[in-house]
Amino acid sequence: MSKLVLPGKSFPLGATVLPDGINFCVFSKNCTDLELLLYDSPTAPQPSRVIRLDPQMNRTFYYWHAFLPGLLPGQVYAYRASGPFAPERGHRFDGHKVLLDPYARAVANAQNYQREAARRPGDNSPYALRGVAVDTAAYDWEGDAPLPRPNRRRVIYEMHVDAFTRHPNSGVSPQRRGTFAGVIEKIPYLQSLGINAVELLPVQHFDDQDAPSGHRNYWGYTPIAFFAPHSTYSADPNPLGIVNEFRDMVKALHRAGIEVILDVVFNHTAEGDHRGPTLSFRGLENRAYYILEPDQGYYSNFSGCGNTLNTNQSIVRRFIIDCLRYWVAEMHVDGFRFDLASVMARDEWGHPLKSPPILWEIESDPILAGTEIIAEAWDAVGLYQVGSFIGHRWAEWNGKFRDDLRRFVKSDGGMTGVLAARLVGSPDLYPHPSREAQRSINFVTCHDGFTLNDLVSYNQKHNEANGENNRDGNDCNFSWNCGVEGPTEDKSIETLRVRQIKNLLTFLFFSQGTPMLLMGDEVRRTQKGNNNTYAQNNDLNWFDWTGVERHAEILRFTQKVIALTAAHDIFQEPRSWANPEGHTKPWITWHGVRLNQPDWGGESRTLAAWLIHPPSKVQYYFIFNAYWEVLNFELPSLPGGGRWRRLIDTAQPPPDDISAVESAPMHKSNHYRVEGRSVVILIGDMHEGTGRKATQ
Repeated sequence: MSKLVLPGKSFPLGATVLPDGINFCVFSKNCTDLELLLYDSPTAPQPSRVIRLDPQMNRTFYYWHAFLPGLLPGQVYAYRASGPFAPERGHRFDGHKVLLDPYARAVANAQNYQREAARRPGDNSPYALRGVAVDTAAYDWEGDAPLPRPNRRRVIYEMHVDAFTRHPNSGVSPQRRGTFAGVIEKIPYLQSLGINAVELLPVQHFDDQDAPSGHRNYWGYTPIAFFAPHSTYSADPNPLGIVNEFRDMVKALHRAGIEVILDVVFNHTAEGDHRGPTLSFRGLENRAYYILEPDQGYYSNFSGCGNTLNTNQSIVRRFIIDCLRYWVAEMHVDGFRFDLASVMARDEWGHPLKSPPILWEIESDPILAGTEIIAEAWDAVGLYQVGSFIGHRWAEWNGKFRDDLRRFVKSDGGMTGVLAARLVGSPDLYPHPSREAQRSINFVTCHDGFTLNDLVSYNQKHNEANGENNRDGNDCNFSWNCGVEGPTEDKSIETLRVRQIKNLLTFLFFSQGTPMLLMGDEVRRTQKGNNNTYAQNNDLNWFDWTGVERHAEILRFTQKVIALTAAHDIFQEPRSWANPEGHTKPWITWHGVRLNQPDWGGESRTLAAWLIHPPSKVQYYFIFNAYWEVLNFELPSLPGGGRWRRLIDTAQPPPDDISAVESAPMHKSNHYRVEGRSVVILIGDMHEGTGRKATQ
């Protein structure tokens, strides 16, 4: 290996593999001395070579760079940066600390990493994360590319890579449990559900030691290496193998017609507050990467995790765009869900911006133009932007859909009006007539909170296992236990819980917007009432595959309700049914127990809707009865003597609870007896001998 050190170039940032060596480049404005550390192996305790970069030769503006001939892909490296330690001026340089390159494409030494060593004084080299130089061109994609799915309805499955196959009963080979390779083995199951997109909880390398004592951060919302796949999610211990295994998973999912959406965390890092470790950003240029309090010595905390990335600062904006481009261009992902995205709407001092540059750059970037971009449109300190998030193509997690549907189904009064709005794409939140309904990401549950089973089984959170005396987690869940807290052998309560689950699933998938299903809800996965399992690497989070048989009724219902909505064009309609663009009248009309008499009052717990789709000449009648007693709903007459057929009645036992269109039984009466706390969906049909299509 040559010992020659050449000036190198200030672009691109990171470790770039070239035919004759590697170019290294990192940003640091106020650093006075920078060392490039080279390691002979991923776990070598100390560097074999320390290169002190010459500020005259190896620095251009605020970029430090060097080219080292003869180095090969797989080279392990890190930095040390010296400069002022002056918190009152925003500087926290520590020349003893080994720093991870923010642009590292792979991470090494994770098995020896110690967070505490990066907090205490002195050298932490044996216990520090290091970067690995990756030749991104050295992979055969076999013609793969991100999946184009314009103007089609996504059905998103939110899942945790490790939890999906970690359980011993997963059927996945032991060495692949909890890995990207394990996901590949379970693709047939995902296909059987009918979903066409997976939204993966964070897979960018995170610090699992950023958790209370005795716990591990399992969900992964503690990022530190934004360009690198999380190292323990691979069956291959080789850092280069980790990158390729992620790509193998993406390629396999694409072949199955399933998009890959990453949950990305650009609102904070694992370095925490002023008491946290020096891992990367803090040691390279603290004042640029983080929003600081006016006294400069402390961190603004709009994320609830100790610090806040300075996302609208020019260097950080470039970092974010470069990172997103990398995951699309080199890793072939199809989209991103931005955790606490409203943090990214704040300026360098933490004030909300009317027109945040980073959000417009993400939306308008040509490389990202075909990707799905989804905002969790709130932050941890009260900036709530559901319905007002910036942009022309950003989708939003519709938190109001979740809360309003939960409240209606558990029989809160006065929810009928907002329920109607949620059914038709939430035009009260998104009034612009050209906005696509699919930009509302509809969900009932997600990783953060109760599972669907627990939503109908617990009145209160039960987070004692987290070690915080049940103080953590949301206290407002809009849940109802159906009469008994937790598991029960009472058959009547179990029957009601199953019905409530079906009610929630039916409304979720038959509503306008993009539906998102939480991993395991289709088989009644339980967290035993824990609504904040972020630090639980155990069966509270793991997918229990025995549920596929034990709860086959819910699994079948979920599969069929997805198939029903996927088969009808009206559920892919981009404009709200309440006022379709270019049409003079709405496609949906509202009713109650009696036709043309919807009850919008404060005590109302019922709603009926007649939906007509002129392009396909199909019509539906929806009946939602959250009242606890039987009600007899009047039905509209179909032109030409047509008959209604029953697609769904959640009060019926299987298989009569849901039917395919071709086998849906005919309903001959002009009324329908709807059981308490149940949902009925009918489809219009012509009278016998004149065909199966409904008329307007």
